Amino acid sequence: MHTNGTDPREWLRAAGLRVTAPRVAVLEAVATRPHSDADRVAATVRESLGSVSTQAVYDVLRACVHAGILRRIEPAGSAALYETRIGDNHHHLVCRSCDTVVDIDCVVGAAPCLELEDDHGFVIDEAEVVFWGLCSKCRSHQRISS
Repeated sequence: MHTNGTDPREWLRAAGLRVTAPRVAVLEAVATRPHSDADRVAATVRESLGSVSTQAVYDVLRACVHAGILRRIEPAGSAALYETRIGDNHHHLVCRSCDTVVDIDCVVGAAPCLELEDDHGFVIDEAEVVFWGLCSKCRSHQRISS
């Protein structure tokens, strides 16, 4: 499911959250720049609203993740990143050089990595796969530098 293309006010209402200017601004910031960290989101929100504390942005991000409006991903060695693409068990491709993150669709049908031989008593609801490599821009730069 993508929340892109609809009004963030509707996402908030559907999740039972109050519609506030900081919440709308945070959702718009994440929708505009998927895979942003909290600092990038805060900077974008400040451009549109003016003075907003970093803690307020973290609070909105936390509430929206908890409500299922945003997804939080944490590639190894990276700050937590946020996106509005939720509920489809997609994965990510991360450039080892510039940290660019790209969405990768999972296979159609049942998510293949949700059935474990031994689930150790867990109820599995999501699997996150991160593919790592070098993007074409970084590969080109690497060839020029060599």
